[in-house]
Amino acid sequence: MSSLDWVYTETVKEHFTNPKNILENEEAFHPDGRGMVGNIKCGDQMLMAIKVSDNKITDCKWKTYGCASAIASTSVLSEMVKGMTLSDAYKLRPEDVVKELGALPEHKIHCSVLGDRALRAAIDDYYTKTNQKDKIVHEEAKIICQCMNVTDKDILEAFKAGAHDYEELQFRTKIGTVCGQCKNKTLELLHEYEHLYG
Repeated sequence: MSSLDWVYTETVKEHFTNPKNILENEEAFHPDGRGMVGNIKCGDQMLMAIKVSDNKITDCKWKTYGCASAIASTSVLSEMVKGMTLSDAYKLRPEDVVKELGALPEHKIHCSVLGDRALRAAIDDYYTKTNQKDKIVHEEAKIICQCMNVTDKDILEAFKAGAHDYEELQFRTKIGTVCGQCKNKTLELLHEYEHLYG
């Protein structure tokens, strides 16, 4: 690496070159909860598997098809959640992972969303298997376009229906057709959804 410019922190480098808790054999691991997010077509897909005892995560394994940021983010997340209660682990967000890593380049932050979403999916799976569906948290929609009252859930639905660029999204939702101040946030969400759902 000496001839290349490494734009990541030493913590990212450590978790990328020596990732922790990789899931080698899911059948042998016997997870209590399993979550998969992402889309292999765009190169990022994440599987997270957890073991639970007394409402705490006792072990966490993962595997991914992803970049250095996705690998490092999930490696550090798998270390962070061990010993954590399910409710505390559920609240972890990409910014918590990025803080633990020391930083990520701005254009790589979206890679850290795979791990926390896969973790929540694994916890939801555990809650479903143990008849605790009432503990599954359904996130509230966030308004992205104030002028047209378009939420992140509206954008996701439009994306899944085929609106994969800004112009098509505007056509389907009318987002950004008044003041346009929401365009950057909308483009960030589109980029994120491309990685998650392809």
